[in-house]
Amino acid sequence: MIAFANAKINLGLYVTERRTDGYHNLESIFLPVSLCDVLEAIRSEGDEIAFTTQGRRIDGDAESNLCVKAYRLLQRDFKLGGVEATMLKQVPIGAGLGGGSSDGAHMLKLLNELFSLNLSTDQLQHYAAQLGSDCPFFISNKPAFVHGRGELLDPIDMPAIQSHVVIIHPGIHVGTADAYRGIKPSAASFDLRTIGQLPMDQWQGRITNDFERVVFALHPEIASIKRTLLDQGALYSSMSGSGSAVFGFFDERIALSGIPQNYFVHWGKLL
Repeated sequence: MIAFANAKINLGLYVTERRTDGYHNLESIFLPVSLCDVLEAIRSEGDEIAFTTQGRRIDGDAESNLCVKAYRLLQRDFKLGGVEATMLKQVPIGAGLGGGSSDGAHMLKLLNELFSLNLSTDQLQHYAAQLGSDCPFFISNKPAFVHGRGELLDPIDMPAIQSHVVIIHPGIHVGTADAYRGIKPSAASFDLRTIGQLPMDQWQGRITNDFERVVFALHPEIASIKRTLLDQGALYSSMSGSGSAVFGFFDERIALSGIPQNYFVHWGKLL
């Protein structure tokens, strides 16, 4: 069985409060995009998982990968058989695109089908939340207003966005702890739940990402990507998550200039 574990982008991101458990409350809209990793899983002899990767290098051993953790999570509650799983890693790592979270969530869905566990969406989201805050989103994989630590999802009616979206990653890894260190939580400057009332040509400057101020100061080249996209006609551009990928919406795909050749560039659509 094959699953296409797509990435997400953040439309707005506000850090609203530091929690007593050390985490932060936030508000954002997650949008699924066509950029994806490819997962393949087949049943095998025994009662273990053999997991291999291709494509982008992933640091750490297999047991630290969310795909293997998803198997271990279900293995605690169900008698799973053996699995041979392979991942073609294409989504940049540490880019604010949720690639690892998507891999773990899609592995849960693959295992649910592979072993006929008959888990509901709610049950899968419960397991996904144990893998990571972003993981439950990828179970339903539809635009959502995200709050709490990022695990609380409210479906949201988005205006139909037919625009092309370009995602650019400069190969910089932004540490989440470093990004949060410079954040002063405050109330969201815009109610993202009202996004449907605002045309896209009014988003820029009104829908913002709190992490941009911190990350752009640390890595001016990331700020330069956003300026370049806006200068070349992007309807809206922002950094995704805590960085370092930047995306932009365009009416049509264009030949971008001023983007270094070693940067990752992906043109696609919203799902």
